[in-house]
Amino acid sequence: MTNGPPAADNWRTRLHEIIFEADTPAGKIFDIALLIAILLSVLVVMLESVKDIKTSYTTLLTTAEWVFTILFTIEYVLRLICVRKAHRYALSFFGIVDLLAVLPMYLALVLGGGAYSLMVIRLLRLLRIFRILKLARYLSEADVLKQAVLVSRAKITVFLGTVLIVVMIMGSAMYVVENLPKDVESEFTSIPQSVYWAVVTMTTVGYGDMTPHTTLGKMLTVIITLLGYTMIIIPTGIISAELAKRHSKPITTQSCPDCLREGHDADATHCKYCGEPL
Repeated sequence: MTNGPPAADNWRTRLHEIIFEADTPAGKIFDIALLIAILLSVLVVMLESVKDIKTSYTTLLTTAEWVFTILFTIEYVLRLICVRKAHRYALSFFGIVDLLAVLPMYLALVLGGGAYSLMVIRLLRLLRIFRILKLARYLSEADVLKQAVLVSRAKITVFLGTVLIVVMIMGSAMYVVENLPKDVESEFTSIPQSVYWAVVTMTTVGYGDMTPHTTLGKMLTVIITLLGYTMIIIPTGIISAELAKRHSKPITTQSCPDCLREGHDADATHCKYCGEPL
């Protein structure tokens, strides 16, 4: 007579399906609840930075923050329990994000007291905003976009190198042109300052904190602005071309309990990255 898997393994497998996957009703409910908790917790952090709101609702905000911290702590512990290799999850991107979601409040509790400690606590509590990164789990096309960017990295590197060369040349030229007249005080006091202007102008931001006064300087401004409009579409075109090439097959939300990778085909029975059964 063949014995079935131990009850503990069944419990961990079931927990893994609920927490890491969304193919079951329980998994969908868990994901929706977690999504709402993340958004509400980030809202609490933002409201806490408004002086009038914080003064009027200090107790409510503090209570809400501790409720979210405890909930995210339980979630983090459950994720560590249900995976086969807890250290792999703990050191993964999402594992670190989940830890950052709860760690600041506990550190602030330990470091209480003293002017310096208060400043550190404020900095630590600012890290709570990184909970928004937990939303990345719910971007279904994130893996496709990531692969397209990785495939295009050589072209994007060449493009960024070209942009760097252009802004260095145009910034240096602007520095020389604007400092030729001796009767006008130039705002372009150095080449790094001029390169900063070139970057701001090429990206079509145009803060207006530095403006050319000479005719040649204004001509250079027109040239670099037009270059900015033409070059800004290049990286979009590169990535879009790669996305068009990728014919994505139907995938599931299954997560490998061993390597934690996602993006498996709908009919897959084993992980395509490490070979473990799904």
